[in-house]
Amino acid sequence: MKFERNFILAFIGLAAVLGMLIPDQYLMHIGILILFYATLGISLNMVVGYVGEFSLGHTAFLGIGAYTAAILASRLGVPMWLTVPLAGLISAVFGYFIGAVTLRLQGPFFVIVTLAFAEVLRLVADNWVWLTNGPMGIAGIPQPAMMSNASNLGAKQFYFYIALAIFAFAMFVAYRFVYSNAGRAAVAVRENRYVAQSIGIRPFTYAMLAFILGALLAGLAGGFYAHYISFVGSEVFKFSFMITMIIVVLMGGKGTLVGPVVGAVLVTLLEEYLREAKELRMTVFGLIVMLIVLFLPNGLMGFLHKRREQYVGSEGSAGSAGASAPLVKGVGQV
Repeated sequence: MKFERNFILAFIGLAAVLGMLIPDQYLMHIGILILFYATLGISLNMVVGYVGEFSLGHTAFLGIGAYTAAILASRLGVPMWLTVPLAGLISAVFGYFIGAVTLRLQGPFFVIVTLAFAEVLRLVADNWVWLTNGPMGIAGIPQPAMMSNASNLGAKQFYFYIALAIFAFAMFVAYRFVYSNAGRAAVAVRENRYVAQSIGIRPFTYAMLAFILGALLAGLAGGFYAHYISFVGSEVFKFSFMITMIIVVLMGGKGTLVGPVVGAVLVTLLEEYLREAKELRMTVFGLIVMLIVLFLPNGLMGFLHKRREQYVGSEGSAGSAGASAPLVKGVGQV
């Protein structure tokens, strides 16, 4: 708990300082992507890491948030400081209704139905032309008025700090959930649903809470994405975003607060480094996921946590052996 809290605070503080010092637009863009994917990873980790259900339809909430912000800003002229929170709230409402259906299922049934929901929403976005502009998407999403006279670097810095604020809020929500009674109950359900039920924990209630919080955070990320890219199309519902979220969570370590942050940094840097590989990029990512699942099933942070426990355990056993030595010697002298 102490390590996670210190790591989170240090990461946010370092990001806040670097945002003022980095003079390069491209590096600022990389920083924005890291914060964006970290927020998405945190939102998915709420369901995968702490409830234990593997959702393949989490892009539904990303897409709902993105379209909500785009429609409110472009059609109704709602400012960004309102569209992004509303995107999160509307995604949370959809999370409640989708969770009410999917969370009654388990295992592969849950996976298939969540994936089906995301695909249905993609088809709706492609065919509800008067609302979503169909396959053409919504372009020219208005930028905040304060950015009208800003330089290109100034615009990047503005979005960087908005992304940092959303990430900090997502981490705060996840931290409070994980170290609350509700979070402990959700973990108990993840470990053994039937044992949790036997001690009075209602699996559906706590799984629903985690699902709604995950939808809220993904919706916030989607609302930010709409304004930052200034375009939203049905591709936000596609599986490519889902693959990235899964890799972020699995690489960093599911069921840990720090894991999605580490995963987002690694995935974003790898994506940029492998950009020249084009079609081979997803193949490389697939191989990385296979290696992680085979050799690091709990991700990098899970591996480091396990090694730390082994190190502390070995030190503890050595200390207890040293403490018992004088006692043995004393007995021999008597």
